[in-house]
Amino acid sequence: MMDMMKLLREAKQMQAQVEQAQAEIANSTYEGSSGGGVVTATVSGTGELKTIKLAPETVDPSDIEMLEDLIVAAVRGAQSAAEAAREDAMGEVRSMIQGLNLPGLPNL
Repeated sequence: MMDMMKLLREAKQMQAQVEQAQAEIANSTYEGSSGGGVVTATVSGTGELKTIKLAPETVDPSDIEMLEDLIVAAVRGAQSAAEAAREDAMGEVRSMIQGLNLPGLPNL
């Protein structure tokens, strides 16, 4: 039978690691680009849009639709990068929890 104090220490350590990973991700920024890099979007780790950068040649008043599509694609790319970072961090947590082999916990 696992020592209860050891289990509590490990749970507290995991909680601290999760909080640290969440803070690091939230304070990080992620980029996505489209059109070969003519549009770049930056989001926070929580997915909040921070910046949009446009190369001057992308601003064509006669083709606003293309620019709109490029912006959407760049933002989606940046949000996907942030989501991938969150998933990676949570994967590490899942591995730690599974390593405890606690009876009654479902597979994560």
